[in-house]
Amino acid sequence: MTQQELEKYLWGAATALRGTIDAGDYKQYIFPLLFFKRICDVYDEEFEHALKESDGDVEYAAFAENHHFVVPEHAHWNKVRETTTNVGVALQNAMRTIEKANPDTLYGIFGDANWSNKNRLSDETLLNLIEHYSQHKLNLQNVPDDKLGNAYEYLIKEFADDSGHTAAEFYTNRTVVKLMTKIMNPQPGESVYDPTCGSGGLLLNCALHLKEEGKEYRTLKLYGQEINLITSAIARMNMFMHGIEEFSIVRGDTLAQPAFLEHDELKQFNVILANPPYSIKAWDRKSFENDPYGRNLWGTPPQGCADYAFQQHIHKSLDEANGRYAILWPHGILFRDAEAAMRRKMVESDQIEAVIGLGPNLFYNSPMEAMILVGNNNKSEDRKGKILFINGNKDVIDNKGFAYLSDEHISKLFNAYQEFKDIPHYSKVATIEDVLNFDGNMNVNFYVKQNNGQSTESVANSYNKWIEQSKVLKKSMNNLLEVLK
Repeated sequence: MTQQELEKYLWGAATALRGTIDAGDYKQYIFPLLFFKRICDVYDEEFEHALKESDGDVEYAAFAENHHFVVPEHAHWNKVRETTTNVGVALQNAMRTIEKANPDTLYGIFGDANWSNKNRLSDETLLNLIEHYSQHKLNLQNVPDDKLGNAYEYLIKEFADDSGHTAAEFYTNRTVVKLMTKIMNPQPGESVYDPTCGSGGLLLNCALHLKEEGKEYRTLKLYGQEINLITSAIARMNMFMHGIEEFSIVRGDTLAQPAFLEHDELKQFNVILANPPYSIKAWDRKSFENDPYGRNLWGTPPQGCADYAFQQHIHKSLDEANGRYAILWPHGILFRDAEAAMRRKMVESDQIEAVIGLGPNLFYNSPMEAMILVGNNNKSEDRKGKILFINGNKDVIDNKGFAYLSDEHISKLFNAYQEFKDIPHYSKVATIEDVLNFDGNMNVNFYVKQNNGQSTESVANSYNKWIEQSKVLKKSMNNLLEVLK
């Protein structure tokens, strides 16, 4: 199959579910089923290789040492395929059996979908799904890791398109991921961490980045935590589908119970890439006030917005010698009043290297403008005491509300970051003193005024105008509230 044929074949299973379950729920059934088929077909392929190698020794061919994963005979795809009634129960039992047979690698990987609920998935629907996937062998000879991995990423993207507002929970725009990875430039042997990893795209892209450069990608140590069970399972499947085996992805709440610890402190990493959930309200603020890991070093964020809880967690998780991060955030964390004191302390730490403003619609199903906050514990001498601001909000292609960066946009933004200099109407190097003089406000538009055919203003004038307009608005609102009383 060509890449396109493979993608069409894999997506074809989703069409069998249309009308039976919500589009947002497809992923909890299709991904586990696809992974189940893949490991069974690879197991058969490995069995045949071992059989040839041993001149037909069936016992030898079944040894666990000859297989990536153990697939007990009664839990094989072919056994489930023979089932005609209570198919969901047969599928669920087979998946649990495989998880138990591979406790170190596959425990919980098939998620918690209720396969036995016939009101949602009838025997007929499940038989159609199984027969659809039975049309082709998904072994390594027919479908190599890179080909299946690309198709898996295609499926994740398609499910994101179908999932509405929940898409952002498991999918980050892959063109933005590419830019973030280029900026971080992970090296063989380094550790990479994503505290809110979704379906694992940011972590995976680091390995693929090294692979494309012809470097040893298998020594990269990948760590991720994800609060949603099915999403964390999809992330693990995503790694395996791409042939990545050295990783640790844990399900759990990063703020309440960080998964990666060393000597009762947060484990530290060379590279951190993340697209945290923004402005979440349901988090344990009270515990964070007395955080046992010292993550409240700049203060405790307001209950209605945990953004700076994640940002401080990232700061504390950086390797002290060469830790660096690229975090995708909405612009609000750069200037909101409620977090001004924490933001000033962050700026004073001289860890922020760049603020890269991006265009609208790069967050999935949200018109908000995105930005990348870049930090570095080991700034080069010429960058110490400085922050680079890049205004790239026009460097975007908007395709009916789903925007992306072209290769030219990625190169332009990356080169501006690399050069670290003033470019008229595009980038500005500001000192930390400059930023602190504006009360730590890092609104990109203060520092870089884009040329719209109008005269440009100084940063100070822009800031002062913004403050005056805020005061006028506040006064108007107070007057209006008095009238309404």
